[in-house]
Amino acid sequence: MNTLSKSIDFLLENAGPVIQYRLRKEILHNLSASEEEKLLAQIYELPYYQLVKSYVKPDGYIGNGMHSLSNWRGQVYKETPLQDGEHAARLLSYYRVPKAHPIVADFVAAMRDEDILREEFSYISPEAARFENRFAGLNNGNSLMGLMYTMQAMLGYGDDYPDLKAFQQICLKGFRRVLAIASLDEITKYDANAKRKYNYPYIEEDEYFPDVYTLEMLAYTKSWRNEETVVMMADALNHINEIMKPDSNMHVRIGGKYYGPCFALIRPLRAFDADLIDSILYRRVLSEIAMLGVGERAAIIKKSVQTVREAIDRDGILRMNFDVPHNKRYSPKKIEYAGSYTDVRLEADYKNKNALLCDLTFWAVEFLYLAEAAEQTG
Repeated sequence: MNTLSKSIDFLLENAGPVIQYRLRKEILHNLSASEEEKLLAQIYELPYYQLVKSYVKPDGYIGNGMHSLSNWRGQVYKETPLQDGEHAARLLSYYRVPKAHPIVADFVAAMRDEDILREEFSYISPEAARFENRFAGLNNGNSLMGLMYTMQAMLGYGDDYPDLKAFQQICLKGFRRVLAIASLDEITKYDANAKRKYNYPYIEEDEYFPDVYTLEMLAYTKSWRNEETVVMMADALNHINEIMKPDSNMHVRIGGKYYGPCFALIRPLRAFDADLIDSILYRRVLSEIAMLGVGERAAIIKKSVQTVREAIDRDGILRMNFDVPHNKRYSPKKIEYAGSYTDVRLEADYKNKNALLCDLTFWAVEFLYLAEAAEQTG
């Protein structure tokens, strides 16, 4: 942490309560009980937290559905993206609202109650059907139940229940599967005569394969970890970058229909580059890979550590190049709500000139801390 002193000083002076809380509790480990209570009180007053709080239902569930339709046949079901179960769970996770807090504990309890879920997903017919088929595609992370398991893990409960631990093993099988192949052709099928808008190769719903949700499930849990499995994960991540092609595409066939998988790891994972932003899930995925504890055994971590250190070397502040045209599409300046298709935003008000720099710099500090911690324990 001595090498990050400039970055830490900048954050302690300029960041809002979420970054202050996470920095001091998770990285500096110098937060007293009274200071923690004070920072959490400030977090609970933030406008996005208040929005999520307003969407809590009497049964504990938050919002309508999860990664679900916002409108159906002219009826709008979500005032904001946070009125969605996944978006709400992500915000609570990113804000590190403690798992014992009633808003989190009751939400997880609702996600674990079949009767509550059946009622919550009955508000429109597509979601009712989705609930009935909630386990289809579980092996490759393309299922409602896999999403539910992952959100419970992000809220701190991933190691607490047998079914969540079982899903961890499914996630590991996906990474083992990709480690065992030399190309996607070995597991995909292709129908040259299919009349579909996007006629991509596809895998069957029961095929094991990793995606960003199975990655997240493992990133936010611990009980799967031992030396063998962590090494396997690092090797699988390296193998992905060896065999995948930048233009790879793939669908998943579930119940006779073809779906674009939830960011299946079918393309090379890109190390950090302050001058290139070409994905909506850029820094978030790098953080979650670092959270696995793979350290620099994973080449993408080793390279990213070097480039992040170079990027903050001058004054400790991480800056990215937002001026070139190809970076504008995925610029973190556009992040408003926590969601499945966005990177992580912790600062409440980007009108503050230092807010975005605080988000970027905290990401850099956390990433380097996670990478270094893995090396020390490895």
